[in-house]
Amino acid sequence: MLRDVMDDDLPLMRRWRNHPRVRAASFDPHEIGEEEHARWWEATRADTRKQVLIYDHEGVAAGVVSYSGLSSEGGSWGFYLDLDGLEPSGALLPAWIGLERAAIEHAFGPLGLTTLRGEVLACNEPVRRLHRRFGFVEVGAYVRDVDGVPRDVVAIRLRKEQS
Repeated sequence: MLRDVMDDDLPLMRRWRNHPRVRAASFDPHEIGEEEHARWWEATRADTRKQVLIYDHEGVAAGVVSYSGLSSEGGSWGFYLDLDGLEPSGALLPAWIGLERAAIEHAFGPLGLTTLRGEVLACNEPVRRLHRRFGFVEVGAYVRDVDGVPRDVVAIRLRKEQS
């Protein structure tokens, strides 16, 4: 379900990330241009503390899972999905659940993490509910500047023994 990013995935990744609803749930909501995306990808590929993978749902590229701050004990993660491709067919919720399951399995399997952390905008209740469904615990909250606006953020954590 998770696989390495191929060069022809890059335009899809940028299009999915630039979807207005994905940007609205992001900590950096500006629209990403092609050159900026290419620079980000080059830096990400060179960073051994990061890993970005494509989530395939029923054999079709449908989302992105990113891990950062990877160390022997833990790391952080984030994701986004192809909303325009999944919603019309009613596949958004199954893909979302599948992506979360695959991301957790990858973190505690191939990546060998013991702790998986993340952050979510406090107003994003659907994502918070899904994370709780998979065992994530909300461990803190703080205010973060997002595009010049103070936003409430919730920190989450899942330990391997809890998954």
